[in-house]
Amino acid sequence: MSDFSMALMIAVIALVTMLLRFLPFLIFGGEKETPEFITYLGKVLPYAIMAMLVVYCLKGISLTGAPYGLPELISCGLVIILHVFKRNTLISIIGGTICYMILVQLVF
Repeated sequence: MSDFSMALMIAVIALVTMLLRFLPFLIFGGEKETPEFITYLGKVLPYAIMAMLVVYCLKGISLTGAPYGLPELISCGLVIILHVFKRNTLISIIGGTICYMILVQLVF
Protein backbone atom coordinates (compact mmCIF):
# COMPACT_ATOMS: atom_id res chain seq x y z
CA MET A 1 0.00 0.00 0.00
CA SER A 2 1.49 3.33 -1.00
CA ASP A 3 1.83 6.34 1.26
CA PHE A 4 -0.74 8.24 -0.77
CA SER A 5 -3.39 5.52 -0.48
CA MET A 6 -2.78 5.21 3.28
CA ALA A 7 -3.07 8.98 3.72
CA LEU A 8 -6.25 8.98 1.61
CA MET A 9 -7.71 6.14 3.67
CA ILE A 10 -6.92 7.95 6.94
CA ALA A 11 -8.47 11.15 5.57
CA VAL A 12 -11.67 9.34 4.56
CA ILE A 13 -11.91 7.62 7.95
CA ALA A 14 -11.39 10.96 9.74
CA LEU A 15 -14.02 12.64 7.55
CA VAL A 16 -16.61 9.91 8.15
CA THR A 17 -15.89 9.96 11.91
CA MET A 18 -16.34 13.74 12.03
CA LEU A 19 -19.54 13.50 10.00
CA LEU A 20 -20.97 10.89 12.37
CA ARG A 21 -20.06 13.04 15.38
CA PHE A 22 -21.57 16.25 13.96
CA LEU A 23 -24.64 14.75 12.29
CA PRO A 24 -26.86 14.63 15.43
CA PHE A 25 -26.15 18.32 16.10
CA LEU A 26 -26.98 19.19 12.51
CA ILE A 27 -30.22 17.19 12.58
CA PHE A 28 -31.46 18.01 16.10
CA GLY A 29 -29.58 21.23 16.87
CA GLY A 30 -30.86 24.75 17.04
CA GLU A 31 -34.55 25.46 17.48
CA LYS A 32 -35.76 21.96 16.59
CA GLU A 33 -37.38 19.86 19.28
CA THR A 34 -35.66 16.50 19.90
CA PRO A 35 -38.08 13.68 19.05
CA GLU A 36 -39.48 11.82 22.04
CA PHE A 37 -38.16 8.50 20.70
CA ILE A 38 -34.57 9.82 20.63
CA THR A 39 -34.91 11.12 24.19
CA TYR A 40 -36.24 7.72 25.26
CA LEU A 41 -33.30 5.94 23.59
CA GLY A 42 -30.90 8.30 25.34
CA LYS A 43 -32.33 7.25 28.70
CA VAL A 44 -32.61 3.50 28.02
CA LEU A 45 -29.62 2.55 25.86
CA PRO A 46 -26.80 3.10 28.37
CA TYR A 47 -28.37 0.58 30.76
CA ALA A 48 -29.09 -1.88 27.95
CA ILE A 49 -25.50 -1.65 26.71
CA MET A 50 -24.12 -2.23 30.21
CA ALA A 51 -26.40 -5.26 30.64
CA MET A 52 -25.21 -6.69 27.33
CA LEU A 53 -21.58 -6.17 28.34
CA VAL A 54 -22.15 -7.97 31.66
CA VAL A 55 -23.78 -10.91 29.89
CA TYR A 56 -20.96 -11.00 27.32
CA CYS A 57 -18.27 -10.93 30.01
CA LEU A 58 -19.89 -13.62 32.13
CA LYS A 59 -20.98 -15.99 29.35
CA GLY A 60 -17.80 -18.06 29.43
CA ILE A 61 -17.77 -18.87 33.15
CA SER A 62 -17.39 -22.53 33.95
CA LEU A 63 -19.21 -23.34 37.18
CA THR A 64 -18.18 -27.02 37.04
CA GLY A 65 -14.40 -26.58 36.94
CA ALA A 66 -11.90 -24.70 39.06
CA PRO A 67 -11.95 -21.79 39.91
CA TYR A 68 -15.75 -22.10 39.52
CA GLY A 69 -16.19 -18.52 38.33
CA LEU A 70 -14.95 -17.04 41.60
CA PRO A 71 -12.74 -14.31 40.07
CA GLU A 72 -15.64 -13.07 37.95
CA LEU A 73 -18.17 -13.19 40.79
CA ILE A 74 -15.82 -11.49 43.27
CA SER A 75 -15.04 -8.76 40.73
CA CYS A 76 -18.73 -8.25 39.94
CA GLY A 77 -19.44 -7.95 43.65
CA LEU A 78 -16.71 -5.34 44.00
CA VAL A 79 -18.14 -3.39 41.06
CA ILE A 80 -21.57 -3.39 42.72
CA ILE A 81 -20.15 -2.32 46.09
CA LEU A 82 -18.02 0.44 44.55
CA HIS A 83 -20.93 1.74 42.53
CA VAL A 84 -23.31 1.76 45.49
CA PHE A 85 -20.87 3.68 47.69
CA LYS A 86 -19.04 5.91 45.18
CA ARG A 87 -21.72 6.39 42.47
CA ASN A 88 -18.92 6.71 39.90
CA THR A 89 -19.03 4.41 36.89
CA LEU A 90 -15.37 4.90 36.02
CA ILE A 91 -14.19 3.97 39.51
CA SER A 92 -16.47 0.92 39.50
CA ILE A 93 -15.23 -0.35 36.15
CA ILE A 94 -11.55 0.29 36.87
CA GLY A 95 -11.80 -1.24 40.36
CA GLY A 96 -13.54 -4.36 39.06
CA THR A 97 -11.05 -4.76 36.23
CA ILE A 98 -8.04 -4.40 38.53
CA CYS A 99 -9.58 -6.84 41.02
CA TYR A 100 -10.25 -9.38 38.26
CA MET A 101 -6.75 -9.11 36.81
CA ILE A 102 -5.13 -9.53 40.25
CA LEU A 103 -7.31 -12.54 41.03
CA VAL A 104 -6.66 -14.22 37.67
CA GLN A 105 -2.92 -13.49 37.55
CA LEU A 106 -1.93 -13.99 41.19
CA VAL A 107 -4.59 -15.89 43.12
CA PHE A 108 -6.36 -18.41 40.87
